[in-house]
Amino acid sequence: MQTTITRAGGGLCTLLALAACGSNHAPEELNQMPSYLGTIARADYDGKTNDLLTAGLGKTGLAAATPAYANAEQPTSAELRRNAIHANYRAVLDIAANSGYGTLYGPNVDASGNVGTGEGLVAGSEYIAYADDGTGRKNVTLMVQVPASFDPDHACIVTGTSSGSRGIYGAIGSSGEWGLKKGCAVAYADKGSGTGLYVFEDDSVNLQNGVRAGRVAAGKNALFAPDLSDADRLAWAAANPNRIAFKHAHSQQNPEKDWGKVTLQAIEMAYYVLNERYGVLARDGSARVVRLTPKNTITIASSISNGAGSALLAAEQDSKGLIGGVAASEPQVQPAPSTAYSVRQGGALVANPGRALFDYATYAALYQPCIASVAGNAGRCTALVSKGLLNGADLAAQQADAKQRLCAYGWLVDSDPLQAAHAGTNILVAVTYASAYGKFSVTDKVCGFTFAQTDLSGNPVAFTSAQKAASFAAQSGIVGNVVYENSVGGAKVYTSGVSPSSNLADQSLDGFLCLRSLATGRNAVNGATLEGTLGGQSARVRAGMAEVAASGKLNGKPAIIVHGRSDTLIPVNHASRAYVGLNASVEGANSRLRYIEVTNANHFDSFSSALPTLIVPLHVYLNRALDAMYAHLSAKQALPPSQVVRTVTRADASTLITNVNVPAIAAAPAPGNAISVTGTVVDIPN
Repeated sequence: MQTTITRAGGGLCTLLALAACGSNHAPEELNQMPSYLGTIARADYDGKTNDLLTAGLGKTGLAAATPAYANAEQPTSAELRRNAIHANYRAVLDIAANSGYGTLYGPNVDASGNVGTGEGLVAGSEYIAYADDGTGRKNVTLMVQVPASFDPDHACIVTGTSSGSRGIYGAIGSSGEWGLKKGCAVAYADKGSGTGLYVFEDDSVNLQNGVRAGRVAAGKNALFAPDLSDADRLAWAAANPNRIAFKHAHSQQNPEKDWGKVTLQAIEMAYYVLNERYGVLARDGSARVVRLTPKNTITIASSISNGAGSALLAAEQDSKGLIGGVAASEPQVQPAPSTAYSVRQGGALVANPGRALFDYATYAALYQPCIASVAGNAGRCTALVSKGLLNGADLAAQQADAKQRLCAYGWLVDSDPLQAAHAGTNILVAVTYASAYGKFSVTDKVCGFTFAQTDLSGNPVAFTSAQKAASFAAQSGIVGNVVYENSVGGAKVYTSGVSPSSNLADQSLDGFLCLRSLATGRNAVNGATLEGTLGGQSARVRAGMAEVAASGKLNGKPAIIVHGRSDTLIPVNHASRAYVGLNASVEGANSRLRYIEVTNANHFDSFSSALPTLIVPLHVYLNRALDAMYAHLSAKQALPPSQVVRTVTRADASTLITNVNVPAIAAAPAPGNAISVTGTVVDIPN
């Protein structure tokens, strides 16, 4: 059953208290819908035919193939929700056989870690609304899931801000699953960067529920539409057929600057929803009385990757005391530049920790494609050598030099075996975030890049009607492939691009050198200061980078960060280690931050099955961090000390992962595993 909640009109007595209106009774604090929320849609799920966690698929269905639509050309909103949950759950967890799915984590594993034989469906209610400024341009999707097991006398809220650029269900399998099993309400946000595919040819958009519509008909209910007149749209489509726009890259709002804010808004929405459900009616019957507040509710800011960075930013910006603690995994967090702290590993000083995401992503975008090259198709390596940016007489030597350069720039040697596999991911990050940070329009073609679906020859091709219809569920938030418009001979997918400066099939190196220049303000080849158009674009990008920098000041809140030492997308030296150092420099003895660094864990848990001799799933440690934070906030149990957890990889993928592979976070780590913060010096053992 679906219902809607709209903002009620208020009389003179609805803001606070009857006492102010002449009553002799004590004041009542009335529940007020936050002004930024639009209409709230509610859906109730029985936990049998449909549910909050698995959309009725259960443990078995989540591990099975993508469910089919009854009509692929016109999937229903319920089908899109189901498939979005299926796709997003699998995207952040390893659900392969022997991965730990169903034994260490998964819908059938309860909050205490007990493995059940059921499917793990969770009954309850789901509330969805836009947070907006009235223009319909922001339209950040917020969602609150309230499980039937929620107990207002033991209330808890957990945030589930989406990882990556994902839509509203992006954290369903991470902090969402933990919270629902614990009986907590889960407050989700898509960060204003969630799925929003725009197609120029038919002027079509996604609605909040995922269904496609024309931009005019959608009006302010579109997840995203570019700020273009119809004449400009038609001109663009004619000159650039089959290109698309999507929200994270092309909203021209740098959504990342608000990721902490929207996470706090999700918590506020959760309090509003919960008080509407569990608060008694005011004496005059005009509204509900506030029952649940931060004083009687455990609230943990959590999630993974971009969502984890959002949790830390929310804790920094929490002026209302909404958040009790933080449990963040592999956070994409960007500490503000500072020389006030230092990081050492094994006693050796780490050079320049805390680089910004766009800085290190554009650096990786130069060298990882070389490392991924094979004999006979090594144009990227050859072109880098010709420009004086790489050394080596043959491919093996060039790839070894590329790995060394990445290590010198902050990656750990633990990432060496994974560098090639991350080339495509950092390409997407570099191109997407250039447009986002600079607040560029899709028509700006920053550094010659656009996005489109491409065919086997690398040419942009149209999305089919079925692909457009399924985009809400099927896309990760970064839509299509990167196209290099300036390739010799015409636009090509970047892997097939030929650079004008070299006339080599070098995977569009000229474009990525341009992005690298935007990050630094200097020509990536000769070091000259950028001027003219590129100089102006670089200034815009670097201003956007500054807008998202973290302060490191958690205001004394307890926090646990877990991060994999083998993370090749978000290197620990530039994110978590640096954040610990910055936090120490601004909070000193008032800090209650703990850092757990996990060996053999990468940003993507899927590598634990693809490369079982190298990687274990980090997700287990998010759950353990959440367990520890909940125990600390509810029962005053001590937080675990900062430490390195040394995991054990498997001989092959046929071996079941057990707690032997992923040992517990120690209450008293051995001296060789302890991470210490002395003053502003962070010491990590080898």
